[in-house]
Amino acid sequence: MESQIIHHLKEKVARRNSDIAEIRLYYKPKKETRPKISCSEDAYNQALKFFDRNTIALQEQFVVLYLNRANLVLGAHQLFTGGLTGTVADIRIILAVALKSMACGMIISHNHPSGVLTPSTADKELTSRLKQAGKVMDIDLLDHIIVSPEGDYYSFADEGIL
Repeated sequence: MESQIIHHLKEKVARRNSDIAEIRLYYKPKKETRPKISCSEDAYNQALKFFDRNTIALQEQFVVLYLNRANLVLGAHQLFTGGLTGTVADIRIILAVALKSMACGMIISHNHPSGVLTPSTADKELTSRLKQAGKVMDIDLLDHIIVSPEGDYYSFADEGIL
């Protein structure tokens, strides 16, 4: 009898370990507490809250703001942290979170620990690729903000690059 119970438990554990993970979406709207993004300065101020201030001058971090159609922030997420001079930003992960959060728009942001705000070729390429990928899903890339440790920022939208 005891061996049957142990066998049953082992089978149950094996089934649980072989199941496909379930993705769940929890959506709790609180319109009155959501900030509205009206300009690049609003985006910068909201994104900055999700950067680790202790390491902003040390390593690159990548933050995404997800917005509804009225440009109210649905949520923000620091998706990637990199090294001294770069981080890998995976477009599939950025869009997966956008889809899961039912976002209509997004603003990406990353820091340059050096303080140099000029976008790199890689920054421009990522922006272009993400904008094109978002179009397929009807999710607008509204801006790409580069943050410096000194408190300055660069907006792709303000500069007409987006």
